[in-house]
Amino acid sequence: MSGETHDVLIAEPSTEDGSELWRIARDSHTLDLNSSYAYLLWCRDFADTSAVAVVEGRPVGFVIGFVRPSEPDTVVVWQIAVDGDQRGKGLAGRLLDHLLDRLAPRGVRHLETTITADNAASIALFGALARRRGALMRRADLFAADHFPDDHAAEDLYRIGPFEPAAQPVGV
Repeated sequence: MSGETHDVLIAEPSTEDGSELWRIARDSHTLDLNSSYAYLLWCRDFADTSAVAVVEGRPVGFVIGFVRPSEPDTVVVWQIAVDGDQRGKGLAGRLLDHLLDRLAPRGVRHLETTITADNAASIALFGALARRRGALMRRADLFAADHFPDDHAAEDLYRIGPFEPAAQPVGV
């Protein structure tokens, strides 16, 4: 049936996907919405550390991240989102698995992300990733609410890893 997870293509995003990533983030009503320009730039400059999920030619989810310059074995997941009509199908987990499998040959063995304490869905998503990958997940304080110039909640750092190297490159 169309729209099921087996009909999903997951790949690197292109600049043509940028406006849809912005829309998905906006429609999530939970992510900090960056400018539309930021999503276009992300799809150009960080495509190799990001992924987009496409159903019937339409982006329906994404994960954007970067490899930490000071820790080249660590990918930082900046944002992950899935369209409302695609939630509950395991798509966010598939996006993360795809990204980690693609980055494993580059030596990425850890993932970091920040999550507010009230975001139970994200905490569960990354906890499930750690369990699937047989990796540890640690939480630490990172940015207190008073670090932000607005009314942003504190962001906790979650670090997951180490991951085992991928058994085979993606696409084989």
